[in-house]
Amino acid sequence: MRPLLIVASVAIAIATPAAAMQHDGHAGHTAPKAGDAIAAAVAAPTRTPANVARDAYRHPAETLAFFGVKPGDTVVELWPGGGWYTEILAPLTKAGGGTLYAAAPWERGLNRIKEKQAADAATYGAVKLAEFPATGAGAKVPDGSADVVLTFRNVHNWRFGGTDKAADAFKQIFAMLKPGGTLGVVEHRLNESDDSAKEEKSGYMKKSSIVAFAEAAGFKLAGESEINANPKDTKDYPKGVWTLPPSLTEGDTDRAKYVAIGESDRMTLKFVKPAS
Repeated sequence: MRPLLIVASVAIAIATPAAAMQHDGHAGHTAPKAGDAIAAAVAAPTRTPANVARDAYRHPAETLAFFGVKPGDTVVELWPGGGWYTEILAPLTKAGGGTLYAAAPWERGLNRIKEKQAADAATYGAVKLAEFPATGAGAKVPDGSADVVLTFRNVHNWRFGGTDKAADAFKQIFAMLKPGGTLGVVEHRLNESDDSAKEEKSGYMKKSSIVAFAEAAGFKLAGESEINANPKDTKDYPKGVWTLPPSLTEGDTDRAKYVAIGESDRMTLKFVKPAS
C-alpha cells in the first residue's frame, strides 16, 4: 500500500495495557513501564518520513502499549510488507535486548525487509527472517518461542485464500507463541450487520469472524480497543478499503472526499494463548 504524504505529528501518548476484556480509548491512561522505550522507538530518526506521517491514523505507541509489547520480548511481526511497523519494532527490541522476527511468504514477502537490512544493518541487521505460513521453504519461527505475535491489516489477506487458509494461519500463530503469550490483531472492521460475503473481496473483516478463527485455534480474547477506530469510514466503496488512503485507488476521483475520511476504521484485538 502506498503511503499518503500527509503532515502529521508523531503520536507518543501511551495507553495502559488491557486488562481482561478492557475497552480502551485514547486519553487518561498511565504510561506503562515500557512506555518510554516505545516512545523512543516511535521517535527513532531512522524511520521513513512518509511512514511517520501516518502515525496520526495508526497510533503506533498506543497500539503497542495496548498489546503489552516490551523491549526485551521476542516479537514476531507477520507479513510486514514495506516494514512500517518494522521501523519501530527493530529499534525497540534492539534497545531492550529482545528479538524481532519478520515472518512472511518465503521469500518474496520479505524482500523489502531484506532491502532495509542491506541499507541499514545497524538498525535492521538483527531482524530474523522466517516463513509464514510455514511450508518448509524457509526457516520458521520456532514453536513456543514468541512472547508477542503482531499482525497489522493482514487477516483479510489470509481470508482471501479461503477459510481453511485463515484457520491454518491462526493455528500456526498459536504454535509459535509461549504459553501466556499475546497475539495482537489490527484489522479493517466490517460492520457485524453487513453481509459476510464482503469479507471475500472488500478488505474488511467482521470482529466475530476474527474471534472465531482465533478461538478455534485455542486463543482467548483478552481485550479490545478503539485506538484505531474511524467512525467516518462508511465501508461501502465499490473498490473496497483500498479506496481510502493510503492506496486511493480511485485516483483523482473524489480524492478530497476520501482524504477527508482518512484511513479505515480498524478494530484492535488482543488475544492470549492460555498458560496451561
